Amino acid sequence: MFKHKGKARTLKHNLRIASLLSFVAGIVNVGGFLAVQRLTTNVTGHFAFFVDEIFKLNFWQAFVYFLYIFFFFLGSFSSNLLVEITSKTSDRLIYVIPTIIESAILFFLALSGQFLISQTPNLLACSLLFAMGLQNSLVTTISNSTVRTTHLTGLFTDLGIELSQLFFYKNKDQKDKLYSSIKLRLTIIAFFFLGGLLSGIFYSALQLYVLAIAATVLIIGIIYDDLKLKLIRYNRSQNEKGKKDT
Repeated sequence: MFKHKGKARTLKHNLRIASLLSFVAGIVNVGGFLAVQRLTTNVTGHFAFFVDEIFKLNFWQAFVYFLYIFFFFLGSFSSNLLVEITSKTSDRLIYVIPTIIESAILFFLALSGQFLISQTPNLLACSLLFAMGLQNSLVTTISNSTVRTTHLTGLFTDLGIELSQLFFYKNKDQKDKLYSSIKLRLTIIAFFFLGGLLSGIFYSALQLYVLAIAATVLIIGIIYDDLKLKLIRYNRSQNEKGKKDT
């Protein structure tokens, strides 16, 4: 899921990481909005607000919206920088480190969220946008730009295009590829909504502790992926050992 890259990646790998990370993004999207009434998983709306505040000459508020955009960008930049640096020393940790950093940020915000809401809500929003920038860059790199999980505008655009293409594609290989792509889009959308729904249901009781659920899901995903890879390698070594013995 996290460790397969390039030609080694399959639809199954992309479906798994898409469901995991879109679920997390859904939780952050709704939890962040309910906490500070700001979009915390994408920056499209913030750019419009930034321009609007500039025209109103509200330069401080415009600067705040600029910070939202910048921190999402900074998260994306940092994620890929970490991937490139780590790839020089350890293939095993390439995608683990950014994911651990994201989960650490979410755990920290879950524990300190109520204080940040009352004292520095903009810092909370910037931190969530940084975490989502990390995630979006990471999954884009892992999946060769096939999967994006933090916002749905492009997904619904791609889904609409691909559904219309079903009326015209007749070749079996083309249709199979199209079905796979549609399945991936629907998985991301479904799990994003599922994460958002769960966050909305539990926010009144848990407040920003809902972010701890997202962080825990990330950690479980990393552990599961690592254990599965170790099991595959163990079985492979046992099979090779068995062949040598015979």
